[in-house]
Amino acid sequence: MGEQKGWLRDKVENAIRNGLTEAYNTVRVEPDKFLMQLRAAYGLPINTFQGLYSVPVEQLDGVGAELIRGSMKMAAAEGAGLGLGGILTIVPDLGILAAITMRMIQKLSLVYGFEFNTDDEIAELWVAAASAAGVDIGREMMEKQFVNRFVPAVIQRIAVQASGDVVEKWAGRMIPVVSSVIGAGLNYYFVRAWGERAMSHFREKHFRVREQMSRPQIEAST
Repeated sequence: MGEQKGWLRDKVENAIRNGLTEAYNTVRVEPDKFLMQLRAAYGLPINTFQGLYSVPVEQLDGVGAELIRGSMKMAAAEGAGLGLGGILTIVPDLGILAAITMRMIQKLSLVYGFEFNTDDEIAELWVAAASAAGVDIGREMMEKQFVNRFVPAVIQRIAVQASGDVVEKWAGRMIPVVSSVIGAGLNYYFVRAWGERAMSHFREKHFRVREQMSRPQIEAST
């Protein structure tokens, strides 16, 4: 049983690492298009992402929660479909799940006013992804590496952590057909957990920026 779990963990770790690497290279939310979506679909009165710092945080939280729910439903549907193949579909399933999760994290980043156009912003996005996975990335690691080396290192840390967290539950995927229900449920709660942690990360960071922006006004009035 121990050897079987070790084999499964290696499979999960490789699948998550490959899925996140593929997501990093190919999956990207276009900020300009998403800004239009925030205005049209969610009614946010903004023309730039900077304007999000004037929107009530409760309203941003509502948008973030809705985005997480949408990603959870998408992940559940994907898990149910691929779950029919049991352990044979675990690699493609995790690859798609990684893409869904990273798109969600990118959208949450934008909702709270953080774009990812520069190397520093891309690095910060992956710090948030690591936080969502329960991995603490030290500032030293971030500062000492270029983004093209930093991101793969973070992906490896996430893959190791995530594989350890889910391998016990994913063992149920060994049984075809039954694994369809298990796959849907696991994907659903996986995305919810990552989404809530990522949202908390961006929300806290958003408050810090708001505080910094308000200081000049306070100083000018004193």
